[in-house]
Amino acid sequence: MKGDGDFRSAEVIKPRNESDIIITNPPFSLFREFFAWLMEANKKFIIIGNKNCITYKEVFPFFKKNKLWIGYGFNGGNAFFKTPYTENFADGVYNRETGLVKFRNVVWITNLDHGRRHKPLPLMTMADNLKFSKHKEIKRKKKYAKYDNNEAIEVPYTDAMPSDYNGIMGAPISFLDKYCPEQFEIMGMCENLDLYKLKTKVYTSEECRKAYFEKFGKQGAYDLNASGVVYKNDLLEKAYQRILIKRKGAKK
Repeated sequence: MKGDGDFRSAEVIKPRNESDIIITNPPFSLFREFFAWLMEANKKFIIIGNKNCITYKEVFPFFKKNKLWIGYGFNGGNAFFKTPYTENFADGVYNRETGLVKFRNVVWITNLDHGRRHKPLPLMTMADNLKFSKHKEIKRKKKYAKYDNNEAIEVPYTDAMPSDYNGIMGAPISFLDKYCPEQFEIMGMCENLDLYKLKTKVYTSEECRKAYFEKFGKQGAYDLNASGVVYKNDLLEKAYQRILIKRKGAKK
């Protein structure tokens, strides 16, 4: 190459336009810009990204429309890369014997179909989950927690999704690792702007400050509107980022 290899350069855009499939590890810090550059080309691709990029407003709609999904690989979200900047990493992250740096929460993102994503999850009914689940947040509870601000129940673990629930469920981002489009439909995501018209409540600034003080005993900001909110020990608590899904064929 004559230039520095910047993906925005004419020198790199030319082979992009001539390619059939693009496979690369884009710079995570420029992921949004790279993703727009990639989608502009309308090509088949498989790229590496941090799992949190799924929640970007520029990326998530493609997952929702079943035009993008998680590829197969990176066991447990762990990936190992070579880098010349070894001084930036602590022991345990950088392995001096292999010369590799460990990154967590890494996924393949692709629009190339693969058979694994069409395999339905084996799930228990709601009653069986409440009775037999291995997760203490579920087992022996009377019912699943319902969001105070959204039309969904809180399901903190993918394997705890009830197979017979007809409503909307808030599933962890890791659900997409095992998402089968024939089994579930992606309805939206818990986020600030109510892009998917599923919010049932918007908290005022005063309510957010009050909830923070009650939970942490000090003044601070608690952006309750950015996620699903549940009551825990009679206090409002934000759930981690959730994807809102519904079982395919669920009764209205």
